[in-house]
Amino acid sequence: MDKQQKTIYAWALYDWANSAFATVILATILPIFYKDVAGINLPGNLATSYWGYTQTIAMIIIAAISPILGAAADYSDSKKSFLKFFVILGITGTVLLFFVNEGNYLLASFFFIIANIGFSGGNVFYDGFLTDISDSKSIDYISSLGYAAGYLGGGLLLAVNLIMISKPALFSIGSTTTAIQISFVTVAVWWFVFSLPAFKYLPDPQKRVEKIPLKKYAKMAFGRLKSTFINIRKYRELWKFLLAFWIYNDGIGTIIRMATIYGREVGIGQIDLIGALLLTQFVGIPFALIFAKIAGKITAKKGIYLALTIYIGITLYGYFLDSALDFWILAGIVGMVQGGAQALSRSLYGAMVPEFKSAEFFGFFGVSSKFAAIIGPTVFAYTGQLTGSSRYGILAVAVFFILGMFFLSRVDVEKGKIEAKN
Repeated sequence: MDKQQKTIYAWALYDWANSAFATVILATILPIFYKDVAGINLPGNLATSYWGYTQTIAMIIIAAISPILGAAADYSDSKKSFLKFFVILGITGTVLLFFVNEGNYLLASFFFIIANIGFSGGNVFYDGFLTDISDSKSIDYISSLGYAAGYLGGGLLLAVNLIMISKPALFSIGSTTTAIQISFVTVAVWWFVFSLPAFKYLPDPQKRVEKIPLKKYAKMAFGRLKSTFINIRKYRELWKFLLAFWIYNDGIGTIIRMATIYGREVGIGQIDLIGALLLTQFVGIPFALIFAKIAGKITAKKGIYLALTIYIGITLYGYFLDSALDFWILAGIVGMVQGGAQALSRSLYGAMVPEFKSAEFFGFFGVSSKFAAIIGPTVFAYTGQLTGSSRYGILAVAVFFILGMFFLSRVDVEKGKIEAKN
């Protein structure tokens, strides 16, 4: 295996590493724990709404700092250092969830926000490496490879956690609650161990001769943020794609973050919920790569159209969700499109990004994906709180996919690629 291959696999393996957080903490086990344990004293569907507001707060913070992080990393050539910092931050917040007990929903929200900042902040710099390790011919495949690795890695740990939670006695664990708390620790260990190849093999920056005084660093970062906003607007097609992505990924992010706690609210058992989300992971492995093949046949843009059309059907089916079987079916369909939509979005964006501004512009891509988790969960949470049922919240998510497709139709991808080269 040559150095380039090691770099690509190390990059993809980081998706394997941090996807344990995405599956166990973000999407599956923590939402159940939040409703059943941390929010046990909250009446009605209030725990679901509070979980939605927790998502919103976390995303507001990371969305506010992501462009600064991207611009600062690009200026200082220190993507790898920033990646390491946010991995440690995310791991720390994840481990602290072990200490949350019954009724501690505020503490659970606080620790989750810390962990999610680490997870999301790290992804800004992880995404920024994509254009460093790929070219126009390989970018779709490498992006999809990362998502496929993430599905497999996150799915494997989730499978272990599912066995541990359903049969705690096999692991000499006293209760299901304790098993869930231990599962949070396993995520932190998994995330750290499988991040090590990325820390070793991702390209190191060229050291600058001139050292930047620490006291001027913040000022430079904010100056670069202003410059980034001005510069990215010059690439009209890239900017239009960002707007479309911002809207439709709002819907994708909402489904990822709210599906499990929504299923718990309508009465689906925790083993069915975890098992169905495990299905999502393993269905997602081949389909992330299948969507890369689809993109090669019909273009990435049309591949995204296909995924968003299916997502509209998912929200409609979700409104009528009434049994564990329904949730399993929905989970399988989500697995078919989730990774494909996200991988093609990342690669389509990367294809229209000028190479010399990759970290800076991927910082903005980070903003888009983080802001994409602000409005949706808020709408979902407020609608559920207002109506007393989250069914109307899941139905409202369809609007994000419809509007996203409309704005995506206005993007001229080939023109965007030419703008990037020029």
